[in-house]
Amino acid sequence: MSTTTETGTTYAPAPDALAGVLAPGVRPPRPSAWSASITFGWRAMLKIKHVPEQLFDVTAFPLIMTLMFTYLFGGALAGSPTEYLQFLLPGILTTSIVMITMYTGVEVNKDIEKGVFDRFRTLPIWRPSTLIGYLLGDLLRYTLASIVILVVGLALGFRPQGGVTGVVGGILLVLVFSFAFSWLWTMFGLLLRSEKAVMGMSMMLLMPLTFLSNVYVDPSTMPGWLQIFVNASPITHLVSAVRSLMAGTPDMGEVTWVLVCSAAFVVIFGALTMRLYNRK
Repeated sequence: MSTTTETGTTYAPAPDALAGVLAPGVRPPRPSAWSASITFGWRAMLKIKHVPEQLFDVTAFPLIMTLMFTYLFGGALAGSPTEYLQFLLPGILTTSIVMITMYTGVEVNKDIEKGVFDRFRTLPIWRPSTLIGYLLGDLLRYTLASIVILVVGLALGFRPQGGVTGVVGGILLVLVFSFAFSWLWTMFGLLLRSEKAVMGMSMMLLMPLTFLSNVYVDPSTMPGWLQIFVNASPITHLVSAVRSLMAGTPDMGEVTWVLVCSAAFVVIFGALTMRLYNRK
């Protein structure tokens, strides 16, 4: 192709210039799995920033639970609220965080109803990153809840014999289990039709799991037939592991049980969740 000016002079554009005009634009590199997951995790945290009322369940709820059970049952079960608190607080910390894991499924279901997930599915990203982002964002909520409960417990007289190391180890174990357990609710978020259905199903499973455990009383005080269920509950094993860490006498058998159970939750429910996500 050549161009003729008014003076009759003919110019031919350079081949490199034509190639630059006609060649398609260079696409940006595809984000890594880690980068995409972190981005969606940041999105989940921004939702909390713009709607801070979402933090009610990780601040007020744990505070109410700790105060209520300490002063309602402390005198009757242990002779004094302070004595009962040494037994109760690791259990309350565990059950409060496990209870709020259901909100992962609720948020997933909300995005599906709004059509946001349809947009995510068209993006050139690692497919599980969308769901992992929800879970990473919720880790912030779990951490905040843990700090609130611990601070309240220390103010009321809780004294962990395991020191800082035992407390941090116990909280990390709860976070690992909660991250894994949340995959169950992401599956329900994809499977059920509304957020109310997700919350209803979640509460139906969480209430017996958390209350039929060793959180509030020693299982040896229960009927024999009930002890079988309570001693098999993953919440019982988790609470026992956290108590041992905070008491400065780590029960590695219980800790290992919790880690293996967490891995099983990720493998089983993570696979089922991704199968539903790909077919949604």
